[in-house]
Amino acid sequence: MQALRVALAQINPVVGDLRGNVDKVLAGIQRAEALRVDLLAFPELTLTGYPPEDLLTRPQFISDNLACLEEVRQAVRGTMVVVVGFVDRQAELHNAAAVLQAQRRVGVYYKRCLPNYGVFDEKRYFQSGGDNGVFQLGEWLFGVTICEDLWIPTGPFVEQAGAGEALLLLNLSASPYHAGKPAERWQMFASRARETAAALAVVNLVGGQDELIFDGASAVFSPAGKPIAQGRLFEEDFIVADLDREKILQHRSESRQRREEKAPGPAALRRSVLPLTPAAGSKPDTPTHPPVTLADREEEIYQALTLGTRDYVNKNGFEKVVIGLSGGVDSALTASLAVDALGAERVITLALPSQFSSDETRRDTRQLAENLGVRLLEIPIDEIYATYLKALAPILGPHEMGVTEENIQSRIRGNLLMALSNYYGWLVLNNGNKSE
Repeated sequence: MQALRVALAQINPVVGDLRGNVDKVLAGIQRAEALRVDLLAFPELTLTGYPPEDLLTRPQFISDNLACLEEVRQAVRGTMVVVVGFVDRQAELHNAAAVLQAQRRVGVYYKRCLPNYGVFDEKRYFQSGGDNGVFQLGEWLFGVTICEDLWIPTGPFVEQAGAGEALLLLNLSASPYHAGKPAERWQMFASRARETAAALAVVNLVGGQDELIFDGASAVFSPAGKPIAQGRLFEEDFIVADLDREKILQHRSESRQRREEKAPGPAALRRSVLPLTPAAGSKPDTPTHPPVTLADREEEIYQALTLGTRDYVNKNGFEKVVIGLSGGVDSALTASLAVDALGAERVITLALPSQFSSDETRRDTRQLAENLGVRLLEIPIDEIYATYLKALAPILGPHEMGVTEENIQSRIRGNLLMALSNYYGWLVLNNGNKSE
């Protein structure tokens, strides 16, 4: 087999929702079967969702995740290889990738480079692996790594492509978003492909999980560092690419000649040979996947915030959100984000005017609600505010009004918003800006 059809299932799992995550995997397998995919990959820790954090301290959760892997294994039939992220339990827990074929678990790779900085604390839960992660599928050699393994310049992908002679490097990722991260990540992918003279396929998960946002942007790069296929940002996607073995071999040979490198000797690195070879023959056309153009910084951040808001609300079971409208920029932007994320019918707005609210801000509040098509409630706070001042007067005494009185208004508004949240079950979206 000279050509290898690779598919990357860029899905949006939910931490702890084992049943829902398995259903997404089974749907991806069915889609890949229809396209006669040879190698299908899912993101890091697909079955548990990422990051599972203290769920990993529950033995039953680990057992349930392993049972889910067994269900997925039974669904993998024929010659197609499926690589899926899960938690394995030996003497210690491992962040693992299962390699499945013909209803068998034919291999497993344990993440070797465990991040323990910023939002990551994987060393708290996992033990680092030691296997090289090189697999043979017919004439194809491919290496499997997990997320951070690819970011470290001396990571296991180096030996996989070198001594292991892997022509394809497959990486399962859960790489969080920050502004500019998609471009940064693709630049790194291109560099890794060029360094190793190997094709590179990275499947990244997508979606919001608590304070984290995952942007997707999965991709397949040629050994020359050129994008072959790229996944969309901030939404689920299914990326399919056909790789030509002869072209990769030719590029690697020419690259080694330029660098005056010697090819490694035979069997320089142990390989796990998969039992079945995909049958040759015609395949349906790959789905059309137009090139992905990165948005400008502001639009990219807005898309990320929209996804993060939608997933936080939906994954935590909220039906609606409530926002306090002031007539200012902060609440207007928050309300616009909420409508784009959830739809106008799921957004409730609340005006909380006081004696200090101008006619202009009151008018702007009404106009904004009308423009967005959201329900607007109003609770004047003058009487409540006066009650606060009366209660404080004996203690504060005569003085000029200032920050104390301003903050009383904010706290009154916060209390009323939370009262509606408690009664109706609405989630309060905060309008605070960076200076607050």
